Amino acid sequence: MARIFCIANQKGGVGKTTTAVNLAAGIAAHGARVLLVDLDPQGNATMGSGIDKRTLAASVYQVLLGIHDITDALQHAEHGGYDVLGANRELAGAEIELVNLDQREMRMKGALAHVQHEYEFILIDCPPSLSLLTLNGLCAAHGVIIPMQCEYFALEGLADLVNTIQRVAGHLNPDLRIIGLLRVMFDARMTLQQQVSEQLVEKFGDKVFTTIIPRNVRLAEAPSYGLPGVAYDRASKGAQAYISFGAEMIERVQAMEFAA
Repeated sequence: MARIFCIANQKGGVGKTTTAVNLAAGIAAHGARVLLVDLDPQGNATMGSGIDKRTLAASVYQVLLGIHDITDALQHAEHGGYDVLGANRELAGAEIELVNLDQREMRMKGALAHVQHEYEFILIDCPPSLSLLTLNGLCAAHGVIIPMQCEYFALEGLADLVNTIQRVAGHLNPDLRIIGLLRVMFDARMTLQQQVSEQLVEKFGDKVFTTIIPRNVRLAEAPSYGLPGVAYDRASKGAQAYISFGAEMIERVQAMEFAA
């Protein structure tokens, strides 16, 4: 049975989709069965996995509205080694259309229940806002992975996100918890980033992942080729960091299940 994780941050431009795509590829590189769900109407995780969002016959939009079964909408990311439930601009309309549906916050959870037994990990790339789409992701998930840059304003945004997760856990999904904070786009030459990184560890302790994702040109180039960075240049520092993060994620989940 798959463990389901949201990659979420209400702040945009923090490497959320890069993390979702490369974590999926990084975990798959260790032999696990992975499904990546793109819940962002921009469809960047879909395109970054090498799947053309403009030619999707069925997408997460139709799945959420019950028009298509989830199995009809799945595609395989050949170079990443994982499956994808893709998204495109149609998904923007789902916000309005979901409002009048029963169990509107639970549509994603219901859809994933049909394929959960086929995967070990399901990763959900959420949009950079607290929308009904993000709420669907949080209600379906066992935990949240928070990618963040080590900058001052990121700390302020983090407090808001933690409060949101706690509210969702209190009212809609009691299983939801923060799995960990991932430091991304990290430049060790910048004193401020080192200071913020230290503050994170002091405040959140072992909730901060050991792996740090460096700022890396090869990771930034990869989406333009429709490839995860892990597949585009496996030897790059960014790709190696995500492969290490995949291993750390697998270990953390096993430890959590063992403790439970």
